[in-house]
Amino acid sequence: MSSLKQFEKQQYLVIESFRKNGQGVKTPVWFAQDGETLYVWTEATSGKAKRIRREGNVNIAPSTGSGEVLGEWVKAVATADASPTALAQVQGLMVKKYGLAYRAFALLGKLRKSEYTTLKIQVNP
Repeated sequence: MSSLKQFEKQQYLVIESFRKNGQGVKTPVWFAQDGETLYVWTEATSGKAKRIRREGNVNIAPSTGSGEVLGEWVKAVATADASPTALAQVQGLMVKKYGLAYRAFALLGKLRKSEYTTLKIQVNP
């Protein structure tokens, strides 16, 4: 079984990124899958984005919206990419998966003038 199979049909995953002191921080997020890659859309100034820009090794697991783990933890590597191409690609994947809920979320971000980045998560980079 592919280690990503458990993420199919899930609405959330929990991503554990690491502080400078090595302490893990677990955050439930929406995600979209494209082949063997998972993508997250997040504010560029969020803690998880900052931690991942510094250290890309993460752990991921399917979860509930509150972060309750629903499957096995998987080691992965995440990279942040705020390029227009990446933002357009991931936004399209998120709209396809979450529809109106994502559009409402994106509209709120636009009203707040938030800047976004994508997180590209690969289990076998």
